[in-house]
Amino acid sequence: MADPATLLVSIRHQAGALHTLRDAAAPPSSPQPPAAFPHPNLQCWQTALHSKMSQLLEATSQLVQVEQTPLLPLLQKHPLPLHPKDSIQFRNICSHMAFQREGQQFERHLHEAHQCLKTIIEKLICSLPVFPSDSYIPVRSALR
Repeated sequence: MADPATLLVSIRHQAGALHTLRDAAAPPSSPQPPAAFPHPNLQCWQTALHSKMSQLLEATSQLVQVEQTPLLPLLQKHPLPLHPKDSIQFRNICSHMAFQREGQQFERHLHEAHQCLKTIIEKLICSLPVFPSDSYIPVRSALR
């Protein structure tokens, strides 16, 4: 069972990943010259990746906020089976993404980061029933 310190470790890794994601989502510092005739499929692919990155940023931000605000006080009263392993893996994947800002590797890391974040949220939701129902229902709703 985890105490608040374990959740704080997870939050720290997720917040680090969020910072890295924001950096990876930012436009490159040296702008690429626009292609004379950009391929429509390339533009569609880039738009899809940008959308998925935005969703990942938003979900990560919301997760960190839920963990810091309603979940942390609950952990002070009831232990929760938390392990920071998934959060560490999530941060590592986001770090890899920051180094490869485009191409198939970036797309693969983006998918892995999405899956990892989904796993973190699912494990949290499955762990919440150890709390009294009146206290975990708002947290569960915020995580969905």
